[in-house]
Amino acid sequence: MQGDYASGNFDNGFRLTFFAPLSATVKMNVKYKIVLFTSGSGTNAEKIIEHFKDHPLIRVVLLLSNNPNAFALERAKKYKVPTRVFSKQQFHESEVLAWLQEKEITHIVLAGFLWLIPPHLIKAFPHQIVNIHPSLLPKYGGKGMYGGKVHEAVVAAGERETGITIHEVDAVYDEGKILFQARCGVEPTETPQQVADKVHTLEYAHYPKVVEQWILKS
Repeated sequence: MQGDYASGNFDNGFRLTFFAPLSATVKMNVKYKIVLFTSGSGTNAEKIIEHFKDHPLIRVVLLLSNNPNAFALERAKKYKVPTRVFSKQQFHESEVLAWLQEKEITHIVLAGFLWLIPPHLIKAFPHQIVNIHPSLLPKYGGKGMYGGKVHEAVVAAGERETGITIHEVDAVYDEGKILFQARCGVEPTETPQQVADKVHTLEYAHYPKVVEQWILKS
């Protein structure tokens, strides 16, 4: 059963549990290493970095972007997270994968990343790639549906509910296994930007925590 905003449940029945931050005197033993892929501002990426900066088992160790002007690169620098920018050729050949292997990455987290993940990365990280989408999939998903375009479509259709979907990534846009959904209402008078603000609030509240539980259950 898919989770909802009220219960915070996941589709397989477990509930969210989180580690408290460790004191500076406790030695870290990071077991899981995250890479973030992002194309834009990086607000979700920063929330995830912040969430795991003192985690005993999980850490963001790399942020990658296909956009050299992505503000996410600046956000990562604040936390001393290494960053790299890649081209389409590097992404679709073996170079990006080599970077991940060099960093001993265990999980890939997409945070506002717009390119389809190539088959060789999916094969290298089976069930270890996760994405967040700003709608209640399967509604308003697929190629070309991202960010403001999703919220515009929701308002134009007269929807009275929208939300977020966190899902594993496969070879098709927005069709991987759904892990978690959270919902919010849409008022008839609301603009796409007002809807976006509500959805962003859900993203910031849930994505880091769901990523944590997903990794610990992997």
